[in-house]
Formats: sequence, structure tokens, C-alpha cells
Amino acid sequence: MKIFSVAHKTVFVVDHCPYMAESSRQQVECDVLTKSRGQGVIPLAPVSKSLWTCAVECSMEYCRILYDVYPLHKLINYVVSDSEFHILNTWRQEDQSTHELMSALAAVGPPNPREDPECCSILHGLVAAVESLCKITELQHERRTDMMDTAERVANRGRIICLTNAKSDTHVRMLEDCIQETILEQNRLAAGSDRLMAIQQCDLVLVHIHPQGEEPLVYDRPKKEISSLLTSEVHSQHYDLASTTITNIPMKPTLNVCEQEEQHANTSANYDVELLHHRDAHMEFFKSGDLHMAGSSTRENGLKETITLKWCTPRTNSIELHYCTGAYRISPTDVNSRPSSCLTNFLLNGRSVLLEQPRKSGSKVISHMLSSHGGEIFLHVLNSNRSTLEDPPSISEGCGGRVTDYRITDFGEFMRENRLTPVSETSHDPSGKLPAERAKSQLERHTRYWPMIISQTTIFNMQAVVPLANLIVKETLSEEDVLTCQKTVFNLVDMERKNDPLPISTVGSRGKGPKRDEQYRIMWNELETLVKTHAGATDRHQRVLDCIVACRSKPPEEEEKEKKKRGRKREDKEDKTEKNGSKDADDKSWQESERLKGLLDKEEPETEVIKDSPDSPEPANKKPRLSIEEVPPPERAKGPVSLLTMWSNRITAANSRKHQEFMGRVSSVNNKFELYQQLKEENGMDVHENGKSSR
Repeated sequence: MKIFSVAHKTVFVVDHCPYMAESSRQQVECDVLTKSRGQGVIPLAPVSKSLWTCAVECSMEYCRILYDVYPLHKLINYVVSDSEFHILNTWRQEDQSTHELMSALAAVGPPNPREDPECCSILHGLVAAVESLCKITELQHERRTDMMDTAERVANRGRIICLTNAKSDTHVRMLEDCIQETILEQNRLAAGSDRLMAIQQCDLVLVHIHPQGEEPLVYDRPKKEISSLLTSEVHSQHYDLASTTITNIPMKPTLNVCEQEEQHANTSANYDVELLHHRDAHMEFFKSGDLHMAGSSTRENGLKETITLKWCTPRTNSIELHYCTGAYRISPTDVNSRPSSCLTNFLLNGRSVLLEQPRKSGSKVISHMLSSHGGEIFLHVLNSNRSTLEDPPSISEGCGGRVTDYRITDFGEFMRENRLTPVSETSHDPSGKLPAERAKSQLERHTRYWPMIISQTTIFNMQAVVPLANLIVKETLSEEDVLTCQKTVFNLVDMERKNDPLPISTVGSRGKGPKRDEQYRIMWNELETLVKTHAGATDRHQRVLDCIVACRSKPPEEEEKEKKKRGRKREDKEDKTEKNGSKDADDKSWQESERLKGLLDKEEPETEVIKDSPDSPEPANKKPRLSIEEVPPPERAKGPVSLLTMWSNRITAANSRKHQEFMGRVSSVNNKFELYQQLKEENGMDVHENGKSSR
């Protein structure tokens, strides 16, 4: 379908009513002789532009940039509205120039502030704009003539940019309703006319112009859909433009960039120039995400971002060729500034300028070049990567790293199966699809699951799966095809029962790779993934998937064997865990006894008082005795321990669990048991270890 975008036809509607003669209150200084002005000379007073002048300058700057960047197939129709509408040009290509528009605007003149405002309205121009969009351009007529049988496929879309002083949001809605009604009326007239085309889509852009300092009565609003034919917005970047700022431009006579600088031969200055161009000139930055490396920054007005590129010393050899991936027309943002004028004159004289990305470290990267061809200046995009004119890279230098096992042979077969061939106009497809649509559909089916590396696939390395892989990608399957696929699945089941080896890759794995059961599990999973991507096409595709799912499930007797096998393994694991638990308990008892011994050895020897009775209270200055139950949880013994000590402690701990511990050993302190404890209660004496008593 030959679709014309809304950018093909743009109608400017500029308000010429009396209130547009008001001052914009934006001061413009006219006195530039600030240093050379003599004493007693009165400086010139600043002037202020009218709203009409601002609207004309804005629209003319728009047209200038459009004609510079898009010299063909982007047309503008200019309409002035007051008590009636004035169409300043037509859709013909020879009328598309700023010179024609400026001459017509000069004939119209400024608004008359004494004219009756009740007789003036912007609606006259909006109605004329809709009528103008219904007119056929030369390119649309050419496309309709080439496609006479299907002329209705040529779409008619356009844009209306209205520059006015809106009174309120209600006023804006009234303008939108007027355009909507006019589009419906004009579409009814175009239905029975060969010289008019119905409008399929219209974008309305309302630009509210008001004096500086006043509170705007209409605020910015994003695009919204009024109806299926009309959308409305306040501001938009209509032609997908981008900005590039050329920095560090030397203004000195050695480069002949600016002739006015020759009088200051001993001095030089660096300037910046901002250029507008198509957004595709920065496409490599957007793809690689290197906008921060390319010096992306936001302008002071915050409207858009600009990419900063650094000036390189130009080469004198203009014959030198550079490998370019694109060339885009440019237009200076400030066309009348001295740096912009010097740069354009320098380039139009046949010089070329290389532009590099500003980097803090590393080697410089030259990404763009400015050069003129036929009196027009282009921004060339240079390929900073490997050139296609050089020798092809080694396959080990691909995007995936040093990969050497690509399926090169399979890819060659894939290209042969999907190559395009001429088709006669008389050929007819029962499905009603065009040849290009059938080719896209086939390519989509063949690439739903297609591993690129040999080590990432199993089924595509098996000759036994080839019949199924070739048939499952078909749009429709016959009964014979289904039987062939099922037979392939049964052959794989036989291979699994025979325990035949599979071509499983061992790249990146240690040893011989996965076991045989794991190999077949990987194979079945991949085969099921392949068939699932096509199972929704027809019922016969689904039958192949059902066959694979059924063959993957094992018979009941094999499932019972697997359960018993898993049960035996679980029991063996539990026995092993129990043995390990017993061993751990022995080790724990040995560690506990060792810790107890260490704690008791650290006790300082004190004179113990012989108890008369086990129930008698101990002295206040006596430390409490430690028992096995009071010992904190054991810790692993520190320091080297001999094998004999370890074995003796283990035997002692094992024997201690077989009988009740001797009371004397439990109540002893420092391996010593107090004798004659009953004397303390009977005689009230403390018996020391040497047998002497004291009161």
C-alpha cells in the first residue's frame, strides 16, 4: 500500500487579524556600536516585534529548515486568514521556496489594527486549509496513475499548523469542531470527484502566540485523538530532526574559515555552530548507546538534545574517499550568525571537515564528515567499525566471542530453501496471499526455533530427526506427513531402549559429559520445544506433539521399577545417614569429655571444706562444682591430638554409656574425691586433704 505520511502535505495557517499587530514585548537591540560610539551620541532605542512578525519569522524558519533537509516530497501550502483567506502558493514543486513565500507575504503586508475585528476570523483560513489538503499533489497523481487498477490504495494524509492568538480552551475546541465538520463535508465532495482525494488522517497543531509577560490563556497539550480522522496537539517535532553542535571551530586565516579574521592574524578563537538534520545521522549512537560518549547535552531552552562533535583539521586533498554509511542534508539553526555563515562558505568552497567524538581518554574516533555536493551541504556518517570493503572477519570474531562451531552447512541449506524467485503475474495462490507475504510467512515458520551453534542443539545433529524437522515447519501437513513424523518418534523410542549413544556436545563440561539417561532427556525436551512452536498451526501438528508426549511417558512396569530403584537408593541413603549419625555421636561424646577435662584442669587449687552431709550448704567463698550436665555445648578440640589419645577417649566415651557413672568420679574436683564428708556434719570440722583438722 502506497502510504503518504502526514509530512507529505503541510498547510500553514497564519492569523492576520488586527490583534496580531500588537507588540510581542520582546526587546530587540538595534545599537551595535557600543565601543566606537562617540560622546554625546544618543544610542538607538530598542524596538519590539509584533505578534504578526514573530509568526512570520517562525513559519519561515520552519520552511527554511524543511526545504534544506527535505528538498523533495515535503510540500508546504501557506494560507493567511483575516476577513477572508489568502493562499500564497500551491502544491507544485516550483512554488516550494522561501523566496516565493517571502515575496507573497510582502504583498500581503502587516495586519491593519483599525480593521473591524468582528469581520476577521482564523476559521476562514482553517476551512481553506482542509480544502487544500483534499487537492491532489503531483506525486500523488503519479502514484495513482501507476496503480490505475488500485488507485484507492494511495492514501491522503496531511497536517495543519495554525499560528494564532487563542482566547481560551473553549476557543480551541471550537476550532477543532470546525475542522472536523469541514473534513467530513470535503470527504463527501471528494467521493464523486476525480480531482479531489478524501482525507484519511489530519493532524492539527495549534501554536498559541501571546505577548511576552502575559499569562497564556491556552497551555501546552500533548497529542490527543479527536476522531478517527483528526488529532490535535500543541507542539511536536514534525520531521524527526536531530541536532549536532560542531565545537572548537577555529576562526583563523590559516584555515580560511572566515575572511574577516584575517585582520587578526595573530589571534584566533573557537566557535560552536549548531546544525539540524535527519535523526538517522545519529542512528549509530542510538544503537550502541554511546550518546554519553558522543557528548550528548541538553540545550539551554530545554527543547531538545544536541550531539557535540569536535572539529578536526581539514585535509586539503578533496579527492580522498571515505567509507560512508549515509549522507543527510543540514541546515544551521542560526543561519544569519557569523560562525554559521563562515562555516557554510568554507564548505561550499570545496573543503571537507572531519568530525570526531570528544573523549576524555583513548584514541580519537572520527564518526562524521561535513562536505558539499552540488551546492548543498551534507553530514556524512563514517563507518567507525570494520568496513565491508575489507576482508571478511574470521568466524571466531563473531558477536558471541570466539565461537567456531556455527551451523554453517545447515545455514547454507536454510538459505537455499528460502531464496526468492520471480513469480509471473498470472500465478494465483489459493490462499489469496501475495508472493511476498507467503515468503515472509515461510521465513517466520522456519526461524521459530533454529539454534545457530552446533553445541547448543542435539536433534539437529541427528540424522534420525531430519524427516520430522523438515515436515513440522510446513504450513499444512498431510496424513502421510503425520505418519512420517510419528514413525520418526517411534525410532527415537527404539534408540532409547537400545541405549544408543547421542551426539551430545561436551563443550564446557568436564569428563565424558552427561549420562545416557540425561542425554535422552535433553533430546526429548528439545524435540518437544521444536514441535510446540508449530503445534498451534493445525490439528495434525498437534497430533505430532501428542505422539511425542505419549512416547515420553514410560510403561507402568518401567515406572514401578524406577520407583523401586529410587526406594532402594533412599534406604541406602538413610542407612548411611544413620551410620554417620552414630559416628557423629561418638565424636560428640569424645569432644564433650575433652572439654570437661580442660575446664576442670583450669580450676585453681583451693582448700576444700569437708562436708558433713551432702545436704549441708557450702561455704560462701567456695566456687560451685562443675558437673557434666552443667557443661556448655562442646566445641571442637584445638591443637594436635595423637591417634592413641583419640582412640582412648573414644573407647572411654563408649564405655561410659554402657553403665552408670561412679559417684566419686562425678563429684570429684581436679580428679580428687573428698573423704570423710560425714565428719563435717558430726563434729563441725573442716578436714583438709592432708588429714589435719581445723576449727
